[in-house]
Amino acid sequence: MTDAPPVAAASGLMAGRTAIVSGSSRGIGLAIATAMLEEGARVVLNGRDAATLAAAELALRARGEVVAVAADVGRPEDVARLVGAARQAFGRVDILVNNAALANPVGHLLDISPARWDEVIRCNLTSVFLCTRAVAEALVAEGSPGAIVNVSSFGARRAHRNLAAYDAAKGGVEAFTRAAALDLAPYDIRVNAVAPGAIRTESTGGDPDTLRRRAAPIPMGRVGQPEEVAAAVVFLASSAASYITGQCLIVDGGMTAQLRPAQFDAPASTDRRAPGSDGGSRV
Repeated sequence: MTDAPPVAAASGLMAGRTAIVSGSSRGIGLAIATAMLEEGARVVLNGRDAATLAAAELALRARGEVVAVAADVGRPEDVARLVGAARQAFGRVDILVNNAALANPVGHLLDISPARWDEVIRCNLTSVFLCTRAVAEALVAEGSPGAIVNVSSFGARRAHRNLAAYDAAKGGVEAFTRAAALDLAPYDIRVNAVAPGAIRTESTGGDPDTLRRRAAPIPMGRVGQPEEVAAAVVFLASSAASYITGQCLIVDGGMTAQLRPAQFDAPASTDRRAPGSDGGSRV
């Protein structure tokens, strides 16, 4: 099995800027926070579990300026406290990454209760609205430009089984991204999204058989790494994307580009891979 190629070295894209990354105590969110720090940003970590969040803060202190704020970003009062703490610590907020999400437990549509539906929508979609509005209000009041990046999912455009509420919420995140981009463009605040595909995290595990099964339908032949999602987020939040807003960058190894997985198509008439190549079997 071969891991992903290394992500490009840091180049100081975020120097002097402050970023809030919601849901950043582990997984993709932690990778985004780490990448932001390595690019020179001051970072506000966020999560609901104080112990996990404290461990993440401790691990990142050597990389740059970081503070942690335990808050449920699906609640208006917690969002106000999070943004207030960020401004108190660093004086301003320039970047918001809406990464906090809730998918589990998996459940069939016929088994989802209204309460469970509301909770998934609150955590995945309402949180994006609340954080975006709070940060945008601060930026507009200061007359400062800003960048907001929402973390969606390839489930926004290709459905999972047994994740109706999650997929609906992520579809809403992408629609909200476009609408917010239009409303905030006159204030020089850009709003974009990144949609990860199958990504290897602590929650998905590292069992080789599981990784092979997940990689099988992916054109690039492997699952992605959190750092590859983080690189896309950093790009959209940086001045390198200064004329990009209202867009969604899909990071999925080609999964959503295909009509059907390769194993369901007739073999190609020619194979130009180098002798001994594994033909994209890496995971």
